[in-house]
Amino acid sequence: MKNIAVIGYGVIGKRVADAINKQDDMELTGICDIISDWRIQNTVRKEYDIYAATQEAANKMKSEGISVKGDIQDLLKKVDLVVDCTPKKIAAQNVKIYKEKGIKFILQGGEKHETTGHSFSAENNYKSAINLNATRVVSCNTTSILRTLTALKRAELLEYARGTLLRRATDPWESHLGGIMNTMVPEKDIPSHQGPDAKSVDPDLDVITAAVKVPETLSHMHYWNVKLKKQASKEEVLNALKTSSRLKLIQYDQGLVSNNTIKEMFLDMGRPWGDMYEVALWENMLKVQGDELFYAYVVDNQAIVIPETIDAIRALTGIETDGVKSIAKTNESLGIH
Repeated sequence: MKNIAVIGYGVIGKRVADAINKQDDMELTGICDIISDWRIQNTVRKEYDIYAATQEAANKMKSEGISVKGDIQDLLKKVDLVVDCTPKKIAAQNVKIYKEKGIKFILQGGEKHETTGHSFSAENNYKSAINLNATRVVSCNTTSILRTLTALKRAELLEYARGTLLRRATDPWESHLGGIMNTMVPEKDIPSHQGPDAKSVDPDLDVITAAVKVPETLSHMHYWNVKLKKQASKEEVLNALKTSSRLKLIQYDQGLVSNNTIKEMFLDMGRPWGDMYEVALWENMLKVQGDELFYAYVVDNQAIVIPETIDAIRALTGIETDGVKSIAKTNESLGIH
């Protein structure tokens, strides 16, 4: 049983904490943050141990009636690995602390590959992460790219891939603070960063991405044009994609015509926060024409990296050296079928 800390209890951190709490081979030792509002107050109900990142934060938490177990130094003394879900600049500073203390750590996709020297996607390179000191779980968009393209690559179908990403403007809970309205904002560079990021996990991928920010908050949407190594039938392509347990084929004519209807389906399924850990790919939209493949899918930017993070914990700590077994275990715990 490995002891795990979550540093930063935001959109990703709270989901990672809950996911850790569902595993039987790791234990959530505590969470650490600076906030004292409703977000951290919910952890009291969940009976998680709370640590304050600073003395000022500790004083504020205590004034709000939150029981504080100690500071970040106290928490780090108790753990085998840290999942850092803090904002970019803070995470980079924290890395120095983890290295000084010899604690394994996992960062999120907002950090650069060079920060850890390893980038992680469970179905692609689990084995290479076993017993490492650090990795970064790649971003939500990059995770989706790797899942789909790795499935095609395993079937020896993938020649190269070109994708256009429609990116949500901001996270839903922060939409009152910023984002865009009545416009679309293209990223100025092609490729956008997601293609090179995917290559940080799998350098052999021939992938180019372009991205545009759109005025909505629920999810991202991708359109892909893939050159196949050979002519293939739609059935062959679908069979290849089905080798990913974290890809859900959906039907446009079943009312799943938009990201909000897909979100509603996962809410009806009883997923916490309506989270979609899978890539939701439209089966009846997928088109094969000769040696070209076209498809589209939706990415839940708040949830897709959660199962990847659990698998990364197992790989780094050596709890499980078989990636297939870890993925199956994580899927079962999170209700991914």
